[in-house]
Amino acid sequence: MAPGATISSTSYYKLYFHAAKHPHQPVNGVLLGQQVGNVVKVEDVIPLLHHWTSLSPMMEIGLDLAGQHADESGLKVVGYYQARTNVSDVGLGPVGEKILQRLQEKFKDAFGLVIDGEDFGTDKAALIPWIYIAESSQWKVAPGSEAFTPGSAYQLASIDLPTSAKDYVKQGLHQAFGDFDDHLEDVSIDWLRNRTCIPFEA
Repeated sequence: MAPGATISSTSYYKLYFHAAKHPHQPVNGVLLGQQVGNVVKVEDVIPLLHHWTSLSPMMEIGLDLAGQHADESGLKVVGYYQARTNVSDVGLGPVGEKILQRLQEKFKDAFGLVIDGEDFGTDKAALIPWIYIAESSQWKVAPGSEAFTPGSAYQLASIDLPTSAKDYVKQGLHQAFGDFDDHLEDVSIDWLRNRTCIPFEA
């Protein structure tokens, strides 16, 4: 049985800010953390792209650099996240599946999170977890209780995170957020840490 997951405050804010900064573009990135028992604790997020979200050389370089940063931080790349251009599309798609297959080579329980565009900006987590079902050799939405609700194997560090993230976006905090695409245009942007837009204790 696949492990569940807990998403830290910092991780949730970062993936939320990434999607909020580029609401009309696909975005993606990786999840960093470690497994404790039957729970994957996602402790950080590294945003990759909002332009070249296909399996491009930029994607390959970004993934390699993110993996190096995870190693230096004592963490593992435990998953992948994305938001699709079509807000109602919550599938992984071929690119998402291929990236997760690559991540599985180093962390067998790697999982995906797809941002639900229709719930994004509400008080819901707006995240749909995808896991690999070995019996059918397919990626599928994680079964069980609705994710990020009481009783689910997937939880946020705090139930208030969607509301507080929405409030921070209203303050414009997400505009300081940068991904690897941004870094390629301005090397001063610290896409691996994004400390300038996480000034609060997350």
